[in-house]
Amino acid sequence: MATYVNNLRLKEIATGDESGTWGTSTNTNLELIADALGTGTEAITTNADTHTTTVADGSADAGRALYLKYTGTLDSACTITIAPNTINRVQLIENATSGSQNIIIKQGSGATVTIAPGKVAAVQLDGAGSGAAVLDVFTDLQISDSLTLNGPVLTIGDAAAEDTKIVFDGNAQDYYVGLDDSADDLVIGLGSAVGTTPAISVDENQFVTMPKKVTASTSANISQVAITSSSNAVAWDARAAANAYHLTTENTTFSAPSNAVEGAIISVEIAQGSTPRTIAWNTVFEFAASTAPTITATANKTDILAFRYNGSVWQEIGRVQNLAQT
Repeated sequence: MATYVNNLRLKEIATGDESGTWGTSTNTNLELIADALGTGTEAITTNADTHTTTVADGSADAGRALYLKYTGTLDSACTITIAPNTINRVQLIENATSGSQNIIIKQGSGATVTIAPGKVAAVQLDGAGSGAAVLDVFTDLQISDSLTLNGPVLTIGDAAAEDTKIVFDGNAQDYYVGLDDSADDLVIGLGSAVGTTPAISVDENQFVTMPKKVTASTSANISQVAITSSSNAVAWDARAAANAYHLTTENTTFSAPSNAVEGAIISVEIAQGSTPRTIAWNTVFEFAASTAPTITATANKTDILAFRYNGSVWQEIGRVQNLAQT
């Protein structure tokens, strides 16, 4: 009596069976082997939460294909069980369903592999029976030589709450580029552990922190940012507008700068328009002899002031007044 206990569910003819027809059965097996090296497509019932692919014994079946594409429309994730649970093989599986839902590939009660919509995964069916697991073939993939990506996008991570990184494994020193998930920072640093010995950190507001010395081969350019007066007060963000420009529109007072960090240096150009305005300062600004300057009260003239924060007050470190604007 023929059996089908193999990884492709081919007919295994018993000794002495199929006299005169063994050639037909053998040819069928050869055709099924060829099918197993090709592609197959299987449709999932609309909005199904579960689906079973059973590789047929000794007959053509899409589930036997090396590359298996699932189609259909889903409104939730669908768990797909590949049977029998004794099949041990590798398959490439594509989630070609519509509805923007994941498919979850399983075989028994063991591990599963989730495939996002529009994505392809290489999976191993371990064929361990009721406890069979599906494993991602490319987990811990090692490539011994160059890797070229022809597509425009490389995605690292799966939106899980974990750090992701690229590590450059040097002979004497390692470096990494990674996402510090807990801080939501993009970090370039020394070593291989994200968050340790950072050299450059970029937060979700696109603010950049460099804790070590920075050497520039050309002059630094800090973009000028306009700050305005509202209700006779000027709000000044020391981080976002370190190089500030204020065109007077009303008599006003400069409020205490926000985002003050000890050692920070900020400057402001105060440009009078056609009607000169008066400028006052919050007490957090400290001037020589603790006396605030009188801003040039002449139309179309400019004063420039610079300050350094000592952790308590903004100490004036530079002042130039009564400059022509053209």
